[in-house]
Amino acid sequence: MSEAVTPGAAATVGACATPPVPPTPAGARLPASRTGAAARATHAPATVRFAALGDSLTEGIGDPVQGGWRGWAALLAEGLAGTGRDVEFRNLAVAGALSADVHERQAVAAADFRPDIASVVVGVNDTLRRSFDIRRLTGRLDEVCGLLAGGGAVLLTACLPDPGTALGLPGPLRRPLARRQQSVNAVVHALSARYDAVHLHASDRAWTDDRSLWSVDRLHPGERGHRRLAAGFHRLLAERGLALGDRPGQEPQQPPPTRVAGALWLATEGTGWLARRSTDLLPQLLGLATAEVGHWARGTSERLDARAEQAVREALGDVAGHGSDVEGEPGCAPTTHASRRGLARARPHDGIRR
Repeated sequence: MSEAVTPGAAATVGACATPPVPPTPAGARLPASRTGAAARATHAPATVRFAALGDSLTEGIGDPVQGGWRGWAALLAEGLAGTGRDVEFRNLAVAGALSADVHERQAVAAADFRPDIASVVVGVNDTLRRSFDIRRLTGRLDEVCGLLAGGGAVLLTACLPDPGTALGLPGPLRRPLARRQQSVNAVVHALSARYDAVHLHASDRAWTDDRSLWSVDRLHPGERGHRRLAAGFHRLLAERGLALGDRPGQEPQQPPPTRVAGALWLATEGTGWLARRSTDLLPQLLGLATAEVGHWARGTSERLDARAEQAVREALGDVAGHGSDVEGEPGCAPTTHASRRGLARARPHDGIRR
């Protein structure tokens, strides 16, 4: 596992602020995969089991309580209960987790728990690794979602902002990270539609610019941000009849970080954190930044975007069993025709065993 912090984020339920992606010729399309999750939407068991998978965002970093962290998932769990119904909550998220950690460890534990609801929110840490590979990440997430949805769980997913924007990095360093996170978001959108997941848009600038939603580290939501995310998921689950309790309160019990505290953290800890967190990425990131500047000077930056879009198409084509066409919807992350109509003919989920 990686070290104890990860740049996750959460906030308002809104549209994803990622640029449109031009369409390419469509492949075959089949109806979306609807497993036991659809049936669960009309059934309210006496005890609902909620498993949370992911990294430090879901672990609750940024929302301290006595004895540790709470976070959006724990807040949401409290709002799932109702008259005559209890909630059994298991938080399997670990700070610093990559998609490989969720695939190899957390998903197996979650499947053994047999959840009715399972959140799968991961991928930001992958973008901070030299080994970032959107095709491998897509395959892992597809297998995790397939395993849990196949067991009858309703999935919760979210698109997230890039860490470069959260940290306020200069453009040449920020844009390569943003491009990676946009690719992850596009994949999450597609898989969310395929598995009929409850998907929360949490990547637009309206909340990244709202400092009251963030903890002092500028990388994790603070209490208000965690509460906003929990309330957003609760609203979406309530629409499916899956959240019977009260919506989590959105007013924090602790004051938000001050500008002075934020500046002090960035000056004393932030730079060191990024260096430790991305040791294997920094040499590559400098090269990516150099290429970014070169393309900007030549007016060919769109070529970098096109390469990233093609990689997403190929990644989704792998799990679909055929090529996917990618296009953008107004105000939303790059999505595929398959993301709206469902990816079809996924390869067997032989990467994970219950």
